Amino acid sequence: MKTLYLELNMGAAGDMLAAALIELLPPLAQEEFLRKINKLGLQGVLVSREKGQKCAISGSLLHVTVNGAEEESHDNSAQHHEHEHEHEHKHEHENHNHEHDHHHEHSSMATINEYVAGLEVSSKVKNDIMAVYQLIAEAESQVHGRPVSEVHFHELGSKDAIMDIAMVAMLMEILAPDVIMASPVNTGFGTVKCAHGLLPVPAPATALLLTAIPSYSGAIEGELCTPTGAALLKYFVPKFGPRPVMRGQRIGYGLGHKDFPAANCVRAFLGEQEDQSGDLYELSCNIDDMSGEELAFAAEELRTAGALEVYLTPVIMKKGRQGTLLTVISDEEKKELLISLIFKHTSTLGIREKAIKRHVLRRRLVNQKNKLGNVRLKEAAGYGVKKAKYEYEDLARIAREQNLSLAEVKNLF
Repeated sequence: MKTLYLELNMGAAGDMLAAALIELLPPLAQEEFLRKINKLGLQGVLVSREKGQKCAISGSLLHVTVNGAEEESHDNSAQHHEHEHEHEHKHEHENHNHEHDHHHEHSSMATINEYVAGLEVSSKVKNDIMAVYQLIAEAESQVHGRPVSEVHFHELGSKDAIMDIAMVAMLMEILAPDVIMASPVNTGFGTVKCAHGLLPVPAPATALLLTAIPSYSGAIEGELCTPTGAALLKYFVPKFGPRPVMRGQRIGYGLGHKDFPAANCVRAFLGEQEDQSGDLYELSCNIDDMSGEELAFAAEELRTAGALEVYLTPVIMKKGRQGTLLTVISDEEKKELLISLIFKHTSTLGIREKAIKRHVLRRRLVNQKNKLGNVRLKEAAGYGVKKAKYEYEDLARIAREQNLSLAEVKNLF
């Protein structure tokens, strides 16, 4: 299984992630990629790369300029027209002329969509870019208490972020890993300047985006993880934890623009796992004295507690009695908890345990749009196969809203 692992000991920014992934390409492919991204059709935007070092570690440093100017952050700073909110991120351009920034036009999500629609990339990459930007807009919307339609981005910052996101999405498509994993995210600590004072680190939008993603403050004072970096991780990385056992093929280093006591870089590993098998446990017991309501409640409690699978099978027990076989699939971490919950919520006096292995495809949800609204497409890949299926709940919602059949809605996507 081709596996991509991102080491985020110094957080993540869009340009750092892109730079690390570029280094995973063969040398000639790296140069071809850089030529390609400068012909995407994003007017006024230019990407250049230089080789640099952080704490004696060599890597790639990306510069993204918009009409000749480089944003002080390779991230977007979401703003309302009347509420300027400028973040100071991981870069050295701290003396950037803020008056110049205030005179830039603002871009709405509709404008972002127009920019992305004009890019010379695949429809999959376009969908990925907009899905990541949507995550950022939703986080900023929640932070500022405004609808997503009223969230606006500085023109320079938005084009800069589009390019960062586009590069990562394109590289994910080129590298096509079967498995994507990352370490917990170092956010840094302290405060970050904005037009109206100091914000805590991680910034509020970043903190929202990192919900459900393992993160920590570490020992470095400063903002290490930006909103764009957090959104890219939330969208592309389904699993966080230690680097798995894998045969490494390539290692890439994406450098940040600022110097810290530790090497300011994202490190990316591309290699092969023998398998994405998981060591799991099958917990089962026979029950003949509980009602259907009681069994349904127990099953739901087990799912909520983290069971990977819970299912009920009708069985014939001793003396010809009808009963139910409860089967629960668990990982090592949740096993003891689930055993205790089976005893708590069922009448069983004993539980059977069996070690099993599971082989899975890498899965992710992709947002797709048409005139009827948004629908999520569940994609799965690995072992040389690819599968895709629309989320039933989204199709059903549109069918009810539009008074259509489910088959009619499917034909529209």
